[in-house]
Amino acid sequence: MEILPVAFHFPTGVHGDSLTVLQAPEFVSFQKGDWPVSGEKIPDLVALTMGFSVQEDLSWQGLKAGPLFQRPRANVLVVVRGVDSLSLPQSIASYPLENPVPFTLDSVAETVHSLFAEDTPVVLQLAPSEERLYMLGKANAVFEDLPVTLQQIRARLSQDGSVLASLPLNSLSRNAEADLLFLSEVQVLHDITALLQRHRHLAKDHSPDLYSLELSGLEELSRLYGQDSPQYHDATAILASALQKFGEEVYSLYGNSAVVEVVTVKTFEAPLTRKSRSILQSVQISNPGSPYNLAYKYNFNYAVVFNIVLWLMISLAIAVIVISYNLWNMDPGYDSIIYRMTNQKIRMD
Repeated sequence: MEILPVAFHFPTGVHGDSLTVLQAPEFVSFQKGDWPVSGEKIPDLVALTMGFSVQEDLSWQGLKAGPLFQRPRANVLVVVRGVDSLSLPQSIASYPLENPVPFTLDSVAETVHSLFAEDTPVVLQLAPSEERLYMLGKANAVFEDLPVTLQQIRARLSQDGSVLASLPLNSLSRNAEADLLFLSEVQVLHDITALLQRHRHLAKDHSPDLYSLELSGLEELSRLYGQDSPQYHDATAILASALQKFGEEVYSLYGNSAVVEVVTVKTFEAPLTRKSRSILQSVQISNPGSPYNLAYKYNFNYAVVFNIVLWLMISLAIAVIVISYNLWNMDPGYDSIIYRMTNQKIRMD
């Protein structure tokens, strides 16, 4: 009797603290493997996927070097807090996350703004649970109607087009505070894609866009009901489906040229202290982050600027010395046309 092999298909699951790549274009090559990535290196990883350089080399085998003249049109990073396991059926790759410390994409946002200031790219950083919103460029006009405060988001849930009409709530309640917080985050994901569909011209410009979302609704459900509760399991299934749909829609809106990552972390090791400031403010000479008025960290452009100034000053100094030497040893009667014409005129007189 011949025994035929049977192939089983298991959905890709994110267990514990992980970085999962939901969508990525072909020229951004993520390698499948169990290479761990540190939480503090996530901003550098996002910068590299967008084609930007970083100050320190990222010695990580999960991302291969891509072409120099191709960059994705957008990068979307979603941080989900309070997740022990999240099943994402369709993903490109998943990597374990080490040292899950809080991080922000402020450095990437500054790079985008400095390189594409004239094109006004979209930069959106949003944390609904903390009512934290940061917008830059065209995002100010596109996402001005996006609900930010919890009161605005809850009011949005009662309006037309709310996700409550299409989600299988099961054990989740529309009256519980923790349940509404989670559902409001799902509503924000839906509203972002709806606004992008309304403003499709954003995905056709030459400047890359940056999105950073932080969701903590599952963390509140886990704290209130426990991870073994039906509310937590139903919410996990809803969020996994919403993230999968969100990634596919964003990837399609940007013409299959967007990177969508999901970071799942059960809890951060240290609290995040964030000082908000305008990215357009003037840079001061002194370093405000140092009590000793020290200089800023080494800039890799310093060597280039130093060599340009150094050799320009040496060339000017040599030129001044040569000209001065020739003028000092010049014979006015033979080397100067002025004196030569004067002598001839005197002789004729």
